[in-house]
Amino acid sequence: FYLNKKMQVFRSMKRVTIPFDDKTKGQIIGRGQQADQISYHADDDALVFGLPDGVAENDSDFDHTQVSMYDSREVIEDVPIPVFCNIDLDLFQNSLSTTVTKALELFSFLKSNKPILQQNVMKYLRDFGYNSAICKTKWESSSGSVKGGNYQFIDVIRSDSSNQMINRYIIDLDFAAEFEIARPTNHYKRMLQSLRKVFVGKSEELKQILKVMSEAVRRSLRSKELHIPPWRKQGFMQNKWLGAYKRTTNILPSLNLPPLKQTDVVQCCSVGFNAAVNCY
Repeated sequence: FYLNKKMQVFRSMKRVTIPFDDKTKGQIIGRGQQADQISYHADDDALVFGLPDGVAENDSDFDHTQVSMYDSREVIEDVPIPVFCNIDLDLFQNSLSTTVTKALELFSFLKSNKPILQQNVMKYLRDFGYNSAICKTKWESSSGSVKGGNYQFIDVIRSDSSNQMINRYIIDLDFAAEFEIARPTNHYKRMLQSLRKVFVGKSEELKQILKVMSEAVRRSLRSKELHIPPWRKQGFMQNKWLGAYKRTTNILPSLNLPPLKQTDVVQCCSVGFNAAVNCY
């Protein structure tokens, strides 16, 4: 079957014109010394969590058995549409997604600086009462084929009245870009277009997407007789979002940006920024 792009939850944002007064300009993180004034100090200690869900699995480029080649007409059977579209949103997640979209509209002029954009979106969510933070994952190369690396994204913790975590929501502002590959088949291009540009969801949903897309990556590259790069293998991709991570609300004041220009606040807003992942 062919995935219906109309089912996407997040679409490209429309042109927005957002006037900024002096007070609002002074609250943008990363602009000179203003960052110090809006840092959170009540809970600056980082919390370390782990999600040992078979993250460091063995990924190999090719099996030693005979591999069938797949062309652009090849489809992956039994792929549930909700894996890509997330139709069944809970009320909390729906509200969170709306707030993230508004934040991206507001800070669209920061799209060229992903860390600063993440910091501002994180703070925006906290200002609306969400328990949001910057999550940083880092992992070493395994004895198998998973290469070491690091990644950064936003999360939101939903807790009950006794402060016990109910759900954790992962937010990636440039989600679809993390699945781009060289010389994709037409089918893979359609799958990539069906992914949300911005991901807001639970880890269970993310696991399903990673499983489906990792298999699609494997098939697409094999059909072109290409090897799977280390940073697109399933184990590496899982570690980016589902590995052990450090959660912090620290605002980093070290990155200075040029003064805000009037033209910065009337640019066309388009979700989907430069992918950022380091390997070592």
